Amino acid sequence: MPVQKVLVVGGGITGSVLSLALAQRGADVELVEISPQWFGVGHGITVQGNALKALRSVGVLDRVLERAVPFDFMRLRRADGSLISELPTPHTGGPDLPSTAGALRSDLQDALCDAVYAQGVRVRLGLSVDRLEQSPSHVDVSFTDGSTGRYDLVVGADGINSSMRALIGLPQKPHPVGMSIFRVVAERPAGMDCAEVYYGGPRFKAGYSPISADRCYAYLLDENLDASLIGPRAPLSLLRERGAGYGGMWGEIIASLPDDTAVDYRWIEAVLVDEEWHRGRAMVVGDAAHACPPLIAQGAAMCMEDAVLLATLVTGELPVERALDAFMARRLPRVRMVLENSLRLAEWEIDPATPGADPARIMSETLQSLTAAA
Repeated sequence: MPVQKVLVVGGGITGSVLSLALAQRGADVELVEISPQWFGVGHGITVQGNALKALRSVGVLDRVLERAVPFDFMRLRRADGSLISELPTPHTGGPDLPSTAGALRSDLQDALCDAVYAQGVRVRLGLSVDRLEQSPSHVDVSFTDGSTGRYDLVVGADGINSSMRALIGLPQKPHPVGMSIFRVVAERPAGMDCAEVYYGGPRFKAGYSPISADRCYAYLLDENLDASLIGPRAPLSLLRERGAGYGGMWGEIIASLPDDTAVDYRWIEAVLVDEEWHRGRAMVVGDAAHACPPLIAQGAAMCMEDAVLLATLVTGELPVERALDAFMARRLPRVRMVLENSLRLAEWEIDPATPGADPARIMSETLQSLTAAA
């Protein structure tokens, strides 16, 4: 019997797409989000074709593309801005969709939030799950505000630092991969028409992507600096200092930033639940189950694929247990491949002299393999 009442824990990209996909297939969906306010925040995001395909399946693609910037190629540059090569990127969502789109994360999340409300999902803010009690037919949930509920399925979509992961008995924790990232949103130069990556400079690499008609997202991959810097207000002076040596458009963007620019700085972490993501009728998906370095730009796509496939299977004809097994059989090999290749790329970025290092090849092979259906 398909599930009828589902609790989704976490209102980010994964939880939003999952809630939409479930509700559109007739499930009674409740979404809880720990933040007391629910709206789009954050920097830019690269949305690959397979993510665009997932957004189309839940009916929000057209709104996202109203503001996003689609493109079908990327450029590799030297640190001084001179061109190395221009590469077409595979159409992982099929030939009728752009291979890539740059977007403001806030635009994407706002579109999802509005669609979730419009679909009739019950959204509860400022709380999360405190306790679970399972039986063969349901899960009883106690929430942090003292309320309770009974559900056919509980899905943790609460990100890389998931509390649901431990709550259902999965021991995996995120680990640093040895690199960090500075991110800023800036004015988009007139000549920026695709994502570009700069190699050979003083840090691991720098790059940018257009994310709207007038905005772009720029980043710098660096070694792990002092953990006290982690957060949304790192000093712009530090980004300029660490990025000195990169020229071209990247250098121009960083030099033009106002002094009060918000600079987000994070250590890059990864996690993989390399076993079943469910215990009975409770499970985790998205970054709560698999989070990878952003070197292939497939993090959001893997999360959205999880959401759409899970909703399809648990609202179909299979009993819940068999539906979850079928989900794992399709998802685990795919996300493992993306995560392992992303970690290999991180190793090669950190030590370019590693024998056999060939980032362009592994990126191309990974994206090409993802053109197959999720």
